[in-house]
Amino acid sequence: MVMAQSLFKSLHQQYEDLTLDVISPPWVYGLLQRMPEVNCHYKIDVQRGKFGWTVRRNLGKQLQKNKYDQVITMPVTWKSALTGYWCATSKRTGYLGEMRYGLLTDKRKMDKEQLPYMVQRYVYLGLDADSKIPELNEIPKPQLSVDMANVAEWQTKLGLNKGKKLIALMPGAEFGPAKRWPTEKYAAIAKELTQEGCEVILLGSPNDFATAHEIEAKSGCQLMSLCGKTSLLDAIDLLSCVDLAISNDSGLMHIAAALNIPQIAIYRSSTPEFTPPLNDKAVILQAELELPTADRIKLKSLDGVEGFSDVSVDSVRSVIQHLIKE
Repeated sequence: MVMAQSLFKSLHQQYEDLTLDVISPPWVYGLLQRMPEVNCHYKIDVQRGKFGWTVRRNLGKQLQKNKYDQVITMPVTWKSALTGYWCATSKRTGYLGEMRYGLLTDKRKMDKEQLPYMVQRYVYLGLDADSKIPELNEIPKPQLSVDMANVAEWQTKLGLNKGKKLIALMPGAEFGPAKRWPTEKYAAIAKELTQEGCEVILLGSPNDFATAHEIEAKSGCQLMSLCGKTSLLDAIDLLSCVDLAISNDSGLMHIAAALNIPQIAIYRSSTPEFTPPLNDKAVILQAELELPTADRIKLKSLDGVEGFSDVSVDSVRSVIQHLIKE
């Protein structure tokens, strides 16, 4: 959803006085509240993997009164195009995906060579079909807004010392441990940062609670673990005031990028060739893995994988020293 903001920005650049409404699943709904380009946001309360026929139909029927000029469906699944279809809008744009003939009236071809980056694929849906595809550096970057009152409240609540560097570690990542830098490496970095006088917080979802606890135990230091203790909006506001964020390839990595803060993005089984952090202040560190991208992203674990060389603690340490000095 973070990269979708590039599409929203692009649409506003093209159309004066645009009214843009967005439908979102519950787990990323909060992000829309920090995107000033969005007029109204609607939550589609369907669990992952569920069809949700009735929910999609009811929402589409509800939105007919808005009389949209265009509906853009970003996911490629058949079910995701249903709500736009039931909005009764004549121009319904999206990639053909799962044979969505009839559901879409403006069908686009997914040309992966012409559209290597996910953000390009999003932005292209807001352009005319025969438009030139913008290069990555021509696309407006996501930029989330921040609630400064909430920032101040969290700074007080955590007792943060404004005279110390604040570092955020975000050790979680969906789709298995192959994307997650090992806890012992995060622990080594956390220990060094603490010894150097930095304050270290751990951010993540409730699913990352055990991982954060393991990092704290292995570091032998008292860290501020907030995994599962913040809302998505709280995480945005906390990240806005850190001096450096270190993470795997994850949703929080993209949120940090959209806040334009210094960050280290660690890629292991995934690669930045498709979803890089859209942030000029980001430093990307890539593990070595002698597999094609299409095969490596399917890996759930890297145990026993030949030709794998992980991102080292030394390489992260070196980047930290460079970024912190800046």
